[in-house]
Amino acid sequence: MRMTSKPDPAKIEQLRQALAEYAAGGSGTGLFDAEQEKAKAGVRKRALGLLDQRARSRQELRGRLIDAEFDPGTVDEVLDDLARAGLIDDAAFAREWVRQRHARRGKSATVLDRELREKGVDAAIRAEALEQIDAEDEAATARKFAEKKARSIREVPGDRQEYQKALRRVVGVLARRGFPTGMSMQIAGEALDARIADLSETD
Repeated sequence: MRMTSKPDPAKIEQLRQALAEYAAGGSGTGLFDAEQEKAKAGVRKRALGLLDQRARSRQELRGRLIDAEFDPGTVDEVLDDLARAGLIDDAAFAREWVRQRHARRGKSATVLDRELREKGVDAAIRAEALEQIDAEDEAATARKFAEKKARSIREVPGDRQEYQKALRRVVGVLARRGFPTGMSMQIAGEALDARIADLSETD
């Protein structure tokens, strides 16, 4: 579940240079409060390392830092600094999460909404990010997976019971990806019927 996008490397490097300057006895180029920097330096270093790996929501990053046993108050101060520097931005994170995981992994809007909710992204931000997926996109993605599963059926069902069994297999693929039940039933039926027609023509 890794995303390829990262925060702006130039911004991360700017903060690192400021941190190094402060550690050497400088002012940190004005980015940091010298009185608080000693307590925040370790938190910031760990946060920047995590952001180097991939973009993260504020809540996800906070959880990782708290799990590392940093002081919650200090963590929140560092996260505020990073937000002001543009290194954490839940709206940008949510848009990219939806764009990549819908296009590359075929995740439904329902699943993507749940994933973002688990990462602590606010409902309004989730809704805005999910606007990138319209009904036609959702149906096209579901149809792709339904047709792929239907192609695994090698024989025309012999009776209604076998047909329903095959249909459940196709519907199951869509259900596991979180597509709506009504859409899944319709698209699965269309894909299965098309596959049966193809098989019948080759008999």
